[in-house]
Amino acid sequence: MQLRPVDLARGHGLSTQAVRNYEAAGILPPAARTPHGYRTYTPLHAQALRAFLALVPGHGHQTATSIMQAVNRDATGDALRLIDDSHAQLIEDRRTLHAVEAAVGDLVPVPQERGSTFVGPLSRRLGIRPATLRKWERAGLVHPQRDPQTGYRVYSAADVRDVLLAHQLRRGGYLLEQIAPLLAQIRAAGGVAPLESMLHDWRARLSSRSRAMLSGAAALDAYLRTRTDDRDAPGAGTGRP
Repeated sequence: MQLRPVDLARGHGLSTQAVRNYEAAGILPPAARTPHGYRTYTPLHAQALRAFLALVPGHGHQTATSIMQAVNRDATGDALRLIDDSHAQLIEDRRTLHAVEAAVGDLVPVPQERGSTFVGPLSRRLGIRPATLRKWERAGLVHPQRDPQTGYRVYSAADVRDVLLAHQLRRGGYLLEQIAPLLAQIRAAGGVAPLESMLHDWRARLSSRSRAMLSGAAALDAYLRTRTDDRDAPGAGTGRP
């Protein structure tokens, strides 16, 4: 059965140029050509396209491309290693999420600050040395500005909030490298209160990615089976003469 580029394109809401680009990139196996030079595809190409489009949501465009390129050059082991790497990254992302959720659970409400303060009064308030605050700054936990006249560090209300949160988490045994990404999330969310919604969205995205990886694995397995069957059937394959 021969298919035209437009047949593949229409079935997946793509342009015929996109189909040709996928072939040129190695995402699809090479197409046969008619005596007049027109491309002809087969159900194997349709299966490859379905596999690629199913892989993209879970693995991303670049990794999905690399997976298909490896399969099409008969380097299935390379493709499987790429998939393993994606799963390992997903596991690491889940660990990060769980660490942030645990840290947020350990936080107590921080009073709303007004105005700004210098390093001395802030360090005395917390019972820590100014050198500790400077260490936290180097670790990326806080980002105080400098007074243009004196050059002293000036902590805004948001900076003080971050320092108080960092102080809570340090007392709870969290490391600086664990606290820095949490505070970055809090700053991005605009405070602690909106962070729960952000964490909910984060969890949902990870779950969606996991489901997408399952769908991608099923589609890729079907393509691998089709390639094997196609290779074992005399006269079948990509349609190449």
